[in-house]
Amino acid sequence: MSSKQTKATQDQVPQGDMFVQHHRDVKLQQYTDSLERMGELVDFEQVAAAVDAACPRPDRSKGGRPLYPTLLMVKVLFLQALYNLSDEQAEHQLLDRRSFQRFCGLADELRIPDARTLWLFKQRLVQGGLGAQAIFEAVQQQLQAQGYIPRGGQIVDATIVRAPIQHLDKEERTLVQQGAVPREWGAKKTRHKDCEARWTKKHGKSFHGYKLHANVDERYKLIRRYKVTPANVDDGNTLVEVLDKANTAARLYADRGYDRRASRELLAGQGCKDGIARRAPPGEKLGQRAEARNKAINRRRSRVEHVFAGLQQLGGKTVRAIGLARNELAIAIKCAVYNVKRLAWLKENVPAF
Repeated sequence: MSSKQTKATQDQVPQGDMFVQHHRDVKLQQYTDSLERMGELVDFEQVAAAVDAACPRPDRSKGGRPLYPTLLMVKVLFLQALYNLSDEQAEHQLLDRRSFQRFCGLADELRIPDARTLWLFKQRLVQGGLGAQAIFEAVQQQLQAQGYIPRGGQIVDATIVRAPIQHLDKEERTLVQQGAVPREWGAKKTRHKDCEARWTKKHGKSFHGYKLHANVDERYKLIRRYKVTPANVDDGNTLVEVLDKANTAARLYADRGYDRRASRELLAGQGCKDGIARRAPPGEKLGQRAEARNKAINRRRSRVEHVFAGLQQLGGKTVRAIGLARNELAIAIKCAVYNVKRLAWLKENVPAF
């Protein structure tokens, strides 16, 4: 190789290394900026106070290891939801990533919450089912305090959240569907079997897990109310629980799954205009006017699909916990984190009014 070729090759190596490192630095800065922005927009002390009010801290006056501050634990939950981390992965990242340590206030701390501590904290939140609602409502109050109140009408829809499939024989499956536990299961096996997730079909495909029923305001595409159920629960059965009376526009949009007399009577009683798409009677076809109406409704209603896509990016369309209560907590925190991410975008692009 000539001296000119050798020199050219040597010149290219550091340039390539600098180029790669530059891209890594830019990408790392994007992660760091998102965490810093979340810390600026959310008053986590208020969220922690709401959690302590709903789920009081255990008494340690008679001894025992001091508990980590609720503020710290809530921040770790937000990190888990934002990056779709298991408890073990969260423990590793808290030990390894300085941006996580700064966000949680652990940069100079020796003790880091481990996976078992995170599991126990979640167990405290699911007692009575109050922790999930406390976190979601605390974030909701801050959204409204910053001017992003529910506007433009409400859109109601449901999406399937898949859970690990439970391998049961026919007899076990029958008992589980009846809400019973097979006698031969020991305590350990029972703890590792999700007896509350259910099967459902959508577009001819079978899915196992839960269902998130959500109310999204049309103006800001923020989740205002939610309900988590087993996957086999009919969408229309939860309408009363996800209605949002605070929306400034008295109109609700929903797909044909909500088309029933009870739904229309509920909306009429609430003084809310009916924007539910119509389904054709058995053996008949919709008329031209009904088809045109459905098409107009679907154009407005489709905005909720953007929200579900945002949850999908957070890993929010699958769960890994056992049981309805723990998975409801995970889904509620995902919804709260989605709202915070959406708030950051709104602050830059859509002023509150």
